[in-house]
Amino acid sequence: MADQVLTTKQKAATVIVALGTEKASKIYQFMDPEELEQLTIEVAKLGHIPPELTEQTLEEFYQMCLTNKVITEGGMEYARSVLQKAFGDQVADQLLNKVTKVLSNRSFAFLNKTDAKTLLSTLQHERSQTIALVLSYIDPDKAAAVLEELPTEKKLRVVESVARMESASPNAVKMIEDELQKKFSSIIVTENVRVGGLDHIAAIMNNLERSSEKAVFDGLSMRDANLADEIRKRMFVFEDIVSMDDRSVQRFIRDCDLRDVVLALKGANKDVADKLFANMSTRMRQNIEEDLEITTNVRIRDVEEAQQRIVSIIRELEERNEIIILKGGKDEIIA
Repeated sequence: MADQVLTTKQKAATVIVALGTEKASKIYQFMDPEELEQLTIEVAKLGHIPPELTEQTLEEFYQMCLTNKVITEGGMEYARSVLQKAFGDQVADQLLNKVTKVLSNRSFAFLNKTDAKTLLSTLQHERSQTIALVLSYIDPDKAAAVLEELPTEKKLRVVESVARMESASPNAVKMIEDELQKKFSSIIVTENVRVGGLDHIAAIMNNLERSSEKAVFDGLSMRDANLADEIRKRMFVFEDIVSMDDRSVQRFIRDCDLRDVVLALKGANKDVADKLFANMSTRMRQNIEEDLEITTNVRIRDVEEAQQRIVSIIRELEERNEIIILKGGKDEIIA
């Protein structure tokens, strides 16, 4: 149980249980019916949580509340200063990224309940800057689905706009409200919120199909090579496995379907293949090598989809802090 890792929903349920019925009921008053239903299900499924894990979750919740408070009261720079003094630079950055994402998504939360096809039909004829603003507020996977279907030239302009975006004023968002009329009429904005930016467009790009990802980068590199490079640094692609530490590689391999590993290796370069083989058991390596020999005439699309599924597992494990991914040389690791 000591190695148990909680999902975000389980953490919320743990906080509710730890607070007790009286305090929890006060939080319920600020939640919509759908959130309440999801939270209640998680509480019912929770089971026993070790005391040390409960304490860790409550500490994380406290840090998030503190971050939210200082942002609201003093703005981003004040919040950064306070949090850096309290927790250090790295933890401060992590907290600010989490909370600003929550704040931005709160204003456009209803967009995430709209399917990608509806969003596309609503946005496809809008200006690139308008599409970029909306995509900056929604989940990366849904934003990627919309971006995927845009014409090539508009797709590139949208990627550039999201990458260069830093904040959105209430007036700007209100103008978008008026343009999109009833579709987005429930948007409520009260303060400037950090939206878009390089990390957000990198998350969107990570959710694109590899062929679309390549097409975007090919076009963007011709328009602005520096911007393309900055986005790429913040992404994790299959080939980046070579930069991972051995323990992390061993961890994600355990969760991979062996058939996906075989297909992925059919299209992998020697460095990636060597990295994966070096972190497998002798038996697993022998089995995969045998499968590689008899696996022929594989479609490129199947290889890319297998690689993408492996990348998705890696990202999920990173979100749960079970592995470490180094991005653009920004992370420093203490052994």
